[in-house]
Parts: sequence; structure tokens; C-alpha cells
Amino acid sequence: MHRPDPAPMESPINPLPWVIWVMVLPMAALEAIFSAAEAGLVGGAQGVGWRVAALENYAVWPAYWRQEWQAGNLDLELLGRFVTYPFLHINPTHAIFAVVILLAMGKFVGDVFRPASTALVYFASAAVGAVVYASVPAIEAPLMGAYPGDYGLIGAFTFMIWVRLAGTGINQLRAFTMIGFLLAVQLLFGLLFGGGYEWVADISAFVAGFLLSFIASPGGFARALARVRQRDF
Repeated sequence: MHRPDPAPMESPINPLPWVIWVMVLPMAALEAIFSAAEAGLVGGAQGVGWRVAALENYAVWPAYWRQEWQAGNLDLELLGRFVTYPFLHINPTHAIFAVVILLAMGKFVGDVFRPASTALVYFASAAVGAVVYASVPAIEAPLMGAYPGDYGLIGAFTFMIWVRLAGTGINQLRAFTMIGFLLAVQLLFGLLFGGGYEWVADISAFVAGFLLSFIASPGGFARALARVRQRDF
């Protein structure tokens, strides 16, 4: 008697697009090294300063950016900071929350966008957010961490919902519910615990991620326009 082939076992964890792992693993590895060094497990006495040295060399420092911009010294060392700063965090908690958001939003966006497009949205949004942040004269604190890039992916996710709602009769402004909620939470935390101007980079990156999706998403602007035109006004 022929027995049917057993159904393949499904993984309890939804697989992540490989491009997200390429971004997450260096972040996790660096944080593990810095934390181990600060705990005295590796690097000896010099290891305690590894995180600070990395931030000095690879984070975005607004005053330094404005000075070099005004002098016209836009070399690779300076511009490279806008790509490297997302991999550095101030402490493990900062890194954990940033990575969790990246995993969640990377899954949503990476399942629809091509790997190269996903990476483009993330790093280009992070760079835009950092440039806007560093260009504000009142801001002096360095920018580090994956959050602006995360907000860029949230912008891409918002774009996906916005396009999907076109033609359904549902108000497309509902697509911006998530960003509204996140901003409210960020404002609340800022009022309760104090905070800096990181929200400037986050919002700028969100807008960049949303706009970049018009060209980075499958079908690009033409597909988005076609979906919007299906809506009855």
C-alpha cells in the first residue's frame, strides 16, 4: 500500500531575507565585541575604549560635518560615516531595540523588495537622515545606531500599505498610522526621560524611505501610479 509522502515540516521561525542578515550580523558582532571588552573579557585595558574609538572614527559628528562641508572637504572618510554609523550603538539596550526593529521591518520590506532595493532604501534613508540631522546648527551630539535606517524601512512599509489601500475606498492616510504611533511614543519617552534631536534623523529617514520606494519597489512609480488611479475620487 502506497503511503503519502509526509508533509514537509515548516520552520517555526519565518526565514529572513539574506540581505537583512548581512546588515544585522555585523551590528550584533560589533556590539558583542564592545560589550565583552567593556566587561574586561577581551582587549585588556585598551578594550574598554574600543567603543569610544569606533564612535569617534565612524559615527556622524554634526560639528565636524558642518565644518568640512563649509570648507568643501567632502572626502571618503567623511562621507563613509553616513554608511557606517548605523552599525554602532551606545550600549547593548540601544543595539537590541534597533536590531529588533530592523528584523521586523526588514522581513516585511525584504519579502517584497529585491535585496538590492532593500539595502538601497535602508542605507540611503540612513544617510539622508544623518545629513539633515548633522546640518541643523543647534545639534552637536553625535549620531549613531540603526534607528534612522529602521525608519527608512518603516517608510517603505508605509508606502506598501499606501499603495495597497489605493482603489479600496479606504482613506490612504491610514497607512501612516504606524509612524504616527511611533512618533507619539518617542515624544512621550522624550518628555518622561529626556532626549535629544535624534527624531530629526528618524523623520527625515522615514520620508526618504517612503519617497525612495517609488523607484525601489517592484514596478516602481508606474505600478504605484496605476494603483492610485484605480481609486475613485
